Amino acid sequence: MIDYSIIIVNYKTPQLLLDCLGSICSTPGVARSEIIVVDNDSQDNSEQLVLAAFPAVRWIQMKYNSGFARANNEGIRQARGKVLLLLNSDTLNEENAIDKCYQYFFGSKYVACGVQLLNRDRSPQISGNYFMKGGLNHLMALPYTGRLIRWVGLQLNVKKTNVPEATDTVEVDWVNGAFLMVKRSAIDKAGMLDEDFFLYSEEIEWCSRLCKQGSLCIYGDLHVVHLEGSSANKAFGSEGKGYASFVDKKGLQIMISGLLRIRKQFGVGWFLFHLAGYLFTIPVYLIMVLLRNISFQKGSGREWKIWWGYTKNTITLLRYFFLILLNKPHFYKVL
Repeated sequence: MIDYSIIIVNYKTPQLLLDCLGSICSTPGVARSEIIVVDNDSQDNSEQLVLAAFPAVRWIQMKYNSGFARANNEGIRQARGKVLLLLNSDTLNEENAIDKCYQYFFGSKYVACGVQLLNRDRSPQISGNYFMKGGLNHLMALPYTGRLIRWVGLQLNVKKTNVPEATDTVEVDWVNGAFLMVKRSAIDKAGMLDEDFFLYSEEIEWCSRLCKQGSLCIYGDLHVVHLEGSSANKAFGSEGKGYASFVDKKGLQIMISGLLRIRKQFGVGWFLFHLAGYLFTIPVYLIMVLLRNISFQKGSGREWKIWWGYTKNTITLLRYFFLILLNKPHFYKVL
């Protein structure tokens, strides 16, 4: 009997995947679960390596790099569990956290949940987050402009947008997609992940629909290591950790997906407001770079390259303006 299904999307990360599976399959709870790997046309030896080491794994082969939402949806369609776990390949299960999470979650009032994610050095990683009006917290990642928005928020005592570290059960609005456990009954009502997304922000938009079916939470006493961005960085050829760098191709994907999420979740007005924020940041950033160079601040020379990368990406965003504005079905993939 299958209690829960673990769905892992793979794209050219065989060693990360092997390590992840090893941390799962060495725990007692695996006997009551099924593990499904959905491969995004890696065109390497991932399948052979994984099935040789873990023959019980179900391998689903996509015929193209379909990204996070479409690959997970295919796993959801083929999964047999009443509870589904979307799990990144760059995670490590600690102290049977996955099975313990299922035990907490199955009979609870919650429709979706996560655990406390840890960085490699065991420092806490943001795992649960809150929605702000119009998604204004999304703008805090903008260079310089974001710092001003953050300062204004602090002066106004605006509530925190995330849970820096959960140590107990904490209710949240959305859960980090690296570890997102969901009840199938909630998916049946809220729908699956939006397949317009290629990568980034899709779990935020999904959680906004899941929230309408019930509460979400983070179980802070359960830990999973998340090697943040490891798989995506390989795909995009990016070195930046996290999701706050907007200067390369990965940054462009983050920007497009973020605006798409704002449009879908909050509507046209907030989409236009956010886009205006991106455009306004170009001259603000330029002025700050000039001032830093005039005052000979350390690292100011490199700022020109970063400013130009941000400017190019923002201009590229305008190509998608009408598609996002009209919310027409489109696969927003830049890789």
